[in-house]
Amino acid sequence: MAPSIRLSPAARSLFDEPLAIAVQGLGPRQQVTLRTSVRDETGELFQASAHYQAGDDGELDLARCPALPGGSFSGLEPMGLLWALQPQKPFWRLVKRDVLSPFLLQLEVFEGHGERPGRLLAQAQHERAFLRDGVRRVPVREGRIRATLFLPPGNGPFPGIIDLYGAGGGLPEYRACLLANHGFAVLALAFYSYEDLPKGMKEFHLEYFEEAVNYMLQHTQVKGPGIGLLGHSKGGDLCVSMASFLKGITATALINGSVANVGAVLRYKDITIPPLGVNPKRIKVDKSGIADIIDALNNPLEGPDQQSFIPLEKAECCFLFIVGQDDHNWKSEFFAVEGSKRLQAHGKEKPEIVCYPGAGHYIEPPFFPMCAASMHLLIGKPVMWGGEPKAHSEAQIDAWQQIQAFFHKHLTGKPSGTSSKL
Repeated sequence: MAPSIRLSPAARSLFDEPLAIAVQGLGPRQQVTLRTSVRDETGELFQASAHYQAGDDGELDLARCPALPGGSFSGLEPMGLLWALQPQKPFWRLVKRDVLSPFLLQLEVFEGHGERPGRLLAQAQHERAFLRDGVRRVPVREGRIRATLFLPPGNGPFPGIIDLYGAGGGLPEYRACLLANHGFAVLALAFYSYEDLPKGMKEFHLEYFEEAVNYMLQHTQVKGPGIGLLGHSKGGDLCVSMASFLKGITATALINGSVANVGAVLRYKDITIPPLGVNPKRIKVDKSGIADIIDALNNPLEGPDQQSFIPLEKAECCFLFIVGQDDHNWKSEFFAVEGSKRLQAHGKEKPEIVCYPGAGHYIEPPFFPMCAASMHLLIGKPVMWGGEPKAHSEAQIDAWQQIQAFFHKHLTGKPSGTSSKL
């Protein structure tokens, strides 16, 4: 029989779900190269490949057969062909802009392990979708709010979360909708560089974010009495500020966030928090032109920069810090530890801190390929984000479970029984 690719689920799976890949109909111990390809919405190509050898029966199951050296990864990595995808254009990051359409994954099996692919033996296509059937996507344009609300199937009400991304601006929806697939009402909130919102990151007014919190608290499909906040990077310190000054926040999870205000002045009523100082002389640029900005920010514990430390001891919520210990954007672990010290010094509950060695700055939902370096809008050149692909991939899977367990526990009162695998 001719070789064929067997996938489970067969035709379509959610992006954060594992995909079982097997090849049948090969010769005994036949050597093959497997290659995956995905194009993003701008047409840029991402590819990964791995060398394998079929079993004595001509079967090749990626859950049981380790990849041999020479490809994008080696060892027993059932999802390696997805997490190891790399852009063919330098400094390009895989993001999903339109969550209503899936990514189309192409799988190919080639003869042999040569430099160039041998004869094509089999191919298949598979859709990696972002919205589970029945999840509703609701654009929100109320007052000043520019956002998208994702509601799970069913009657609700559901535990509510506001989701904030970082300094890239715009309105990324992919994390919010993947989270809604797991039973949360999630509001992906834009805060600059989107529609009629400010174009640049000069200053932010917390009253805008307060409108979004009140929108969620008053929504009939959102289960009270409080909501959760999830923020990555700049979105993380905005979440800390929201938790510190606004009512109705029960749980705040930060992915490589800061406990000092960064990048823009923050205003709320008569309060002004200046941004943490930056020293561009501390930016290192390597031979390939990639900047390492890890040391650029000043220390929020020293001198006038102490004014940038967000008074998170005012918060009435529980905190979860997700930390990539190889984050090269800023010192996420330092921020988490200092935040924890400050909370405990004021008699508050110690936050949960989950650290991942070998994980970089962009800890995304599971199976997004690690982005080692890409353009930084504020720096104007490519910067390194840190991370080692396999460790980073494992961190993304575990962090996704940790985040859901944290919100289930604090927003529904039900523990969801997940424990850290790392």
